[in-house]
Amino acid sequence: MDLPRKFVIRESSHRIHNPFTAEKLATLGAAIGLRPGQSVLDLCSGSGEMLATWARDHGITGVGVDISTVFVKLSAQRAEELGVADRVSFLHGDAATHVSPTPVDVAACIGATWIGHGVPGTIAHLERSLRPGGMLLVGEPFWHDEPPAAAFEAGEFTSLAGTLDLIESAGAELVELVGASTDDWDRFEAAQWDALTDWLTAHPGDARSDQVRGFRDHARRRYVGYRRRYLGWAVFVLRP
Repeated sequence: MDLPRKFVIRESSHRIHNPFTAEKLATLGAAIGLRPGQSVLDLCSGSGEMLATWARDHGITGVGVDISTVFVKLSAQRAEELGVADRVSFLHGDAATHVSPTPVDVAACIGATWIGHGVPGTIAHLERSLRPGGMLLVGEPFWHDEPPAAAFEAGEFTSLAGTLDLIESAGAELVELVGASTDDWDRFEAAQWDALTDWLTAHPGDARSDQVRGFRDHARRRYVGYRRRYLGWAVFVLRP
């Protein structure tokens, strides 16, 4: 069980695997009022930046779970680098089935609602690890305006109001959100094109080159074609 290689290549230069900055992560931590000793579960934790920086800045403890062996290793290294390896740990595993053995104060899935087959299912899954009175964090794209028909044909996302409908259909209340800017999206997407190009340059003639090149070219054209104009992204702060 591991993340497909093309995704590891694409996101190899990311410390944060979403269109978010370190400043936005700090804003989010402050907005939800993190306190020393609180516990956080981060499903699909990527390279561990959220847990590691929040442990450093707010004194939380936490566990991250990710399917990528590469990202789990990077997470542990980041925790060591920030001096918080005694407060946060990272597990290689399937976030879609992971439930914390001890209820946590904050349960998060930032940008990977596929683990619950959408927003409502992800909320329900996170709630299984949450203590009474705890808080949920869900990161999800949404359309700012109605996009071209090609986007709907791909079955992608809903509007911001539609996302609120999904949240409320799961019995949760939206209490806060921190959104990505167009510049955040640009930095996130362009870093992926660059990482894929670097890999292609370093691996001429590799049997996977055509697949990786097609993956890069499709993502780039999709982004400049309509995603940059129409697609937003935010972390939604919820209470059950």
